[in-house]
Amino acid sequence: MGKKYVMALDQGTTSSRAIIFNKKGEIVAKAQREFNQYYPQNGWVEHDPNEILFSVLEAIIEVLRSGKVNPNEIASIGITNQRETTIVWDKETGKPVYNAIVWQCRRTADYCEELKAQGLGDYIKDTTGLLIDAYFSGTKIKWILDNVEGAREKAEKGELLFGTVDTWLIWNLSAGKVHVTDYSNACRTMLFDIDKLQWDPYLCETLGIPMSMLPEVKPSSCIYGECVKFPGMDQIAGVPIASAIGDQPSALFGQGCFEQGQAKNTYGTGCFLLMNTGDKRINSRSNLLTGIAWGIDGKITYDLEGSAFNAGSVIKWLRDEVELIKSAPECDILAESVEDSNGLYFVPAFTGLGAPYWDMYARGCMIGLTRGVNKKHICRAVLESITFQMTDLLEAMMNDSGILLKDLRVDGGASVSDIMMQIQADMTGVNVNRPVNKEATALGAAYLAGLATGLWKDTQEIEQNRQVEKIFIPSMEIEKRNRLYSNWKRAVERSRNWER
Repeated sequence: MGKKYVMALDQGTTSSRAIIFNKKGEIVAKAQREFNQYYPQNGWVEHDPNEILFSVLEAIIEVLRSGKVNPNEIASIGITNQRETTIVWDKETGKPVYNAIVWQCRRTADYCEELKAQGLGDYIKDTTGLLIDAYFSGTKIKWILDNVEGAREKAEKGELLFGTVDTWLIWNLSAGKVHVTDYSNACRTMLFDIDKLQWDPYLCETLGIPMSMLPEVKPSSCIYGECVKFPGMDQIAGVPIASAIGDQPSALFGQGCFEQGQAKNTYGTGCFLLMNTGDKRINSRSNLLTGIAWGIDGKITYDLEGSAFNAGSVIKWLRDEVELIKSAPECDILAESVEDSNGLYFVPAFTGLGAPYWDMYARGCMIGLTRGVNKKHICRAVLESITFQMTDLLEAMMNDSGILLKDLRVDGGASVSDIMMQIQADMTGVNVNRPVNKEATALGAAYLAGLATGLWKDTQEIEQNRQVEKIFIPSMEIEKRNRLYSNWKRAVERSRNWER
């Protein structure tokens, strides 16, 4: 029986999904499972690694039971994942020694300040392309080794393994036979040399991390191993696991940004803007991050990245914590019912500010409140805050790269908001290009897995699949745009250094 499909496992911050794509890049079947978020202390965020694994397995079982695809026709499985989230487990038993420390978690902020005080900032930026921040995996690993009883001793004996979520899933799906990651995930640990393409011994020694814990680093598109039998999903036993890639570079690939200078923004829990910079790294002058987007066929593609930690999560906050809206679409309806935010500015720095500010101690604020402000204006200010953050990032990216973007490709759950995409186009002065298939993250992993197993021949064939749903064209007067953006900058300054 011919191979017609690829299954992508999209393991995100709040849910796990299994999506099956056909050769045209169309969704044939999908399933989703949410899992718990844990907040043990202020600024701490954790997941249960086994809940992550079980949510993935349940999604696989559900998508196979849909009956829309014969499992024998699945050519391969690709994995894309929340990056930086850190899991350490026992090599023999497979049991995690602690909960997964999530990318959003700020518990190692003070230690990051110590590293800066030691003068390591330049070395880390030159070697890894990153800035010192609690966001990345390295300090999270150190925290686990320092704070979990017996963990450091076991690690030094070679009895513990570290992995980002891709590594954890591949290790479990292969029954512990494969301990790997790809370049895009490795480069987010603050331990990986993105020029030499290897773990950096000096950084591992400085952070006290035994290199025996670290996974082998491989290309993003290659066969890592095969799935073993699990109850309810024995139909895919023997199917090759043929890609692993972090969620944001996966969306860049899924959006067809194969050429230098092409960019995409994903509106998910956070917002992530990436630009393909080709086979050479660009060192940012604007506090953006330099990383590896993917590795294919012995070639490395680099990227520039800027992130806003809170985007879609702010709309969820409006719904679940503040209870101002009953559903995400209601936020759009309310925001569209007013012409502007009535002078209100909202800075969603719930877990600090990412690029270009990198302020771990910033906190959210709402400023410009007057008696005339109502919940419609608050909803509008929330949507505007997401687009303002992206404007910060896009301006920094164009300055660093010297490339003037004409087109920004968008995806992610919140990209369905017409009003927000129009505000984004107005604020950036760039056409916002939204595809028919908004599952770009999962699609990127599927394409990479399909390339490794021959379902697609090359990126030219993949590029032909992309279909545009809508293009949002800037229409705001430049004077109004500049006034709004200037006030946003003022609001950001009010939010900074709050926790010091």
